[in-house]
Amino acid sequence: MSNPFGTVSPAAILEGDATDAYFERTRATLEHAGKNPRVVAEVTADQFPTGGFEVFTGVKDVATLFEGRAVDVDALPDGQLFDGGPVLRIEGPYLEFAELETSLLGFCSQPSGFATAALEARVAAPDSLVLSFGARHVHPSIASTVERASLLAGLDGFSHVAAGEILGREAGGTMPHALMFCFGEGNQAEAWTAFDEAVGEDVPRIALTDTFWDEKSESLLAADTLGDDLDGVRLDTTGSRRGDFRHIVREVRWELDARGREDVDIFCSGGLDPESIRTLRDVADGFGVGSHITGADSVDFSLDIVELDGEPVSKRGKLSGVKDVYRTSNGGHHVALADSDGPAGADSLLEPLVRDGEIVREFDLDAATDRCLEDAEAVGFGRTNAAD
Repeated sequence: MSNPFGTVSPAAILEGDATDAYFERTRATLEHAGKNPRVVAEVTADQFPTGGFEVFTGVKDVATLFEGRAVDVDALPDGQLFDGGPVLRIEGPYLEFAELETSLLGFCSQPSGFATAALEARVAAPDSLVLSFGARHVHPSIASTVERASLLAGLDGFSHVAAGEILGREAGGTMPHALMFCFGEGNQAEAWTAFDEAVGEDVPRIALTDTFWDEKSESLLAADTLGDDLDGVRLDTTGSRRGDFRHIVREVRWELDARGREDVDIFCSGGLDPESIRTLRDVADGFGVGSHITGADSVDFSLDIVELDGEPVSKRGKLSGVKDVYRTSNGGHHVALADSDGPAGADSLLEPLVRDGEIVREFDLDAATDRCLEDAEAVGFGRTNAAD
């Protein structure tokens, strides 16, 4: 089989076959009627600011999707935060891009949801190590999308090996409970010793210490077993038996410190969300976040024609006319008609992405991460924001 997992091919996406059927019927109808108007279409989630910022990403894939099409595309920079109004604008003959709407929205909606959730985890513990552990919760074909969104939002690393090869980053991780089971209860020291002997020196010695006995006992055993080679312990206690997780972490920290092992870090994972991270960030050194990111709601983007042959148009409930969005000097988000003046001192956020089918922007993940974190600080992401 050429496609054993039944995933949609890149060729199908680029050729417009990865679409909803009614776009194919729209094309057939318009071609039959000899119509192909010049339109401006905008991608939006909310028409006006609501006070809740989200992260925009997926723009690199959108650029690839429109490459070679006779259209102009403007978009927010990768990693920019937004709150209402267009994040992307397309101008050109409608039949140049009609069938691309489905893929376009998919490229933006789910990755932006992942990135927004990852940013929530990042700001919950700004001074801690935070890693993405969620790739196992999504189809393997989009694992790199999850990990890229997590890096863009400022997370320090991720666990998925193939995603790392795509992104040019090295995946991280140490040991699962399965390794401990293979050695058996009472043989935890043997498992940790074998791990220490088997893996490269660049791999942190983080011992999983909650498999058979209580977290304190296994953590102290790991410290005795690996001595100064032990970098940290990981507590991944399942929620059904966790109890007061903060108390457990504090107890482990106390007992390690009482034995002069202040150098041993404590890393927590297993069903963590921003709220639980905030309760632990002063007693733990790092966190692995999975389902909070991969289970995030997609941003509910839609594409709407707002100008047809030079005249403003809209369906009910949407705003007609070509629009621009601005970051105001006080960190607000402002939506205005593109031919009007924006707020004094505000910066327009939409930038050229594609011009007559040619990609006119370069993409750099590190720069996008810096932009995301700086903009999160500017808009007060994670705090309640009043709509601008």
